[in-house]
Amino acid sequence: MEIKLDDLSGNEVAELIKQHLQGMALNSPPESIHALNLEQLRRTEITFWSAWEGKELAGIGALKELDGQHGEIKSMRTSSIHLRKGVAKRLLQHILEEAKRRGYQRLSLETGSMEAFEPARRLYASFGFQYCKPFDGYIEDANSVFMTMEL
Repeated sequence: MEIKLDDLSGNEVAELIKQHLQGMALNSPPESIHALNLEQLRRTEITFWSAWEGKELAGIGALKELDGQHGEIKSMRTSSIHLRKGVAKRLLQHILEEAKRRGYQRLSLETGSMEAFEPARRLYASFGFQYCKPFDGYIEDANSVFMTMEL
């Protein structure tokens, strides 16, 4: 699997982001969806990667710089044909390595509290993320779970 910096210009990436947003809409009420669309992912404070198996898009992930010490994981998604093949684990490892390289002291994330998000929460916990209070402008929400880890 090759993980590469992505400029969000490819059709495959745009389609996976669209599927990601549709999945969020199926599992979360609108006020609890914090996933970013294609234009929002192009902001300068966000670095976006795509993971490829040959010519097939396997997954995506992004890192948002909150400040010089703190980053946030955004838009982690595995393509449906690559589920349970370790794509999310590899992307998460890549994002963690980049956060450490940047000198961040903390890495945080928001994900859903519903059953559909349980695999994501298990993955993050397996890397050492712990549940925490809302950060960076998020508010308490029964549909959201916040996790963080010190690097």
